Amino acid sequence: MIAGPLTINGIVFKLGTRTTVELPVGKLYTHAPMTMPVHVVTGKKSGPRLFVSAAIHGDEINGVEIIRRLLKSPALKRLKGTIIAVPIVNVHGLINHSRYLPDRRDLNRSFPGSEKGSIAARLAHLFMTEIVEQSTHGIDLHTGALHRDNLPQIRANLDDQITEKLAKAFNVPVIISATLRDGSLRESAATHGIPMLLYEAGEALRFDEVSIRAGVKGIINVMRTLNMLPPLRSQSKKVIEPIVARSSFWARSPDSGILRAMVALGSQVKKGTLLGMVADPFGESEVAITAAFGGIVIGRTNLPLVNEGDALFHIARFEDVVDAANTVDDFNEEFSHELAPSPHPESPIT
Repeated sequence: MIAGPLTINGIVFKLGTRTTVELPVGKLYTHAPMTMPVHVVTGKKSGPRLFVSAAIHGDEINGVEIIRRLLKSPALKRLKGTIIAVPIVNVHGLINHSRYLPDRRDLNRSFPGSEKGSIAARLAHLFMTEIVEQSTHGIDLHTGALHRDNLPQIRANLDDQITEKLAKAFNVPVIISATLRDGSLRESAATHGIPMLLYEAGEALRFDEVSIRAGVKGIINVMRTLNMLPPLRSQSKKVIEPIVARSSFWARSPDSGILRAMVALGSQVKKGTLLGMVADPFGESEVAITAAFGGIVIGRTNLPLVNEGDALFHIARFEDVVDAANTVDDFNEEFSHELAPSPHPESPIT
């Protein structure tokens, strides 16, 4: 537990309040001010401080919608502790529909940043000092890159027992034990002893209803595990048992051309399974792409136009691939109603 009241941009937050703060992040060429919106919800009783962030990569917008729905959830009426919600960290990138900042730097390789450095370093420093260092736990929301789709998955440092517990509580099909990357938000959070999850689901610049609902539900599951919310009185649905991937690899294009994908996201594949074909525009030459080993397709490109060496299919390897496939099927079954048009896609998650 962090001692003392939460203070962001000089504002002190009292228990039982909801407040929006605008963190200054510089100016545009026109001198119009830019701000990072932060919404703070404090319960009537003190408890953990959980930050939930999105759009560190400006074109990854699923998380923006996840946070919007989270803040509308009636479950927050019973909150113990504090939610620090930051739906748009990379405001510049979001405005420009870009993963990067105006200087073409990747914000998630710029942490912990510095007060006098590049625009990316300054933004990273601001986010660390105002948000992360005042939190006890964190969840960062991401999607696949442009034209790449990810199966809902958690990436986390499973060597940390608390992080592993929260990763399993999030309750999506796949957990990847991911090492800490230099300059990443996860690495900087770890240096401050803050357990943090990274949720990956969907594609850049696209809303995916299943990924969004799974994200909202996952965050609330983590909050229940942290005792920020009371436990459910009854478990009406089957609990998904996430499977930890041993390793993963990208199947890359052996040639340039036009891709015909043969497997869908979440498909189980065996060693030698045909993943797709790459052909020239006339169909005079074709090259097969096959799986190097058995696993589950957890990511894939949606763009048929490929260059030699492009990453096309991301396959995760498991101790028991059949068990992993069953977990994916359970997940798809739970959220299958979201695949059909619904007049009320935002039914409350309690």
